[in-house]
Amino acid sequence: MIPSVTIKHALLALLSDQPKYGLQLRQEFEEKTGEIWPLNVGQVYTTLQRLERDGLVASSGAQRDSRENVFTLTDAGRAELLEWLTTPDDAAAPPRDELTIKVLVALSVPDVDVRDVVQRHRRHLVEAMQQFTRLKEDATDDDVALSLVVDAELFRLEAKVRWLDAAETRILRSGAPALREPQRSRTSSETQATESVR
Repeated sequence: MIPSVTIKHALLALLSDQPKYGLQLRQEFEEKTGEIWPLNVGQVYTTLQRLERDGLVASSGAQRDSRENVFTLTDAGRAELLEWLTTPDDAAAPPRDELTIKVLVALSVPDVDVRDVVQRHRRHLVEAMQQFTRLKEDATDDDVALSLVVDAELFRLEAKVRWLDAAETRILRSGAPALREPQRSRTSSETQATESVR
């Protein structure tokens, strides 16, 4: 799921070249993100209503095909977009990560094999990496948006696999009862998927 703040700024960016209507914004968003993140049309219109309420876009009132308003970026909207683009993310507060929380919780749940939890998630992530690798191989050279999105996903997934490897090692060293066996080596498919992002 895409954060609503990201959609808000993505719509502002799409309006930066010319006025557009809602369905056009949805289509352009999906095209520019390599169609990896489908966008709900209802979310587009809800976001546009909030942007108009906040003075960041204006509805021309003109109807396209006798049914849709055309939206225009305001000066305040352009300023908001530029501020968002140039402001670094807050790296001081790490985002809440569901995988991290699952592993932490598994440590304290009786009768749960933390090793099994780690391996199941690792396997799922490697399968996802393999799917994205196939998507990358099928992409054409001129599909820059898709290539950038796939690269970002591969790097994100690889980071999670590496974290699971490090977590398993740390838990093993701590002597946690669920992880007394020696650390397993990576399978060839895991190694291949990890190397595909390089």
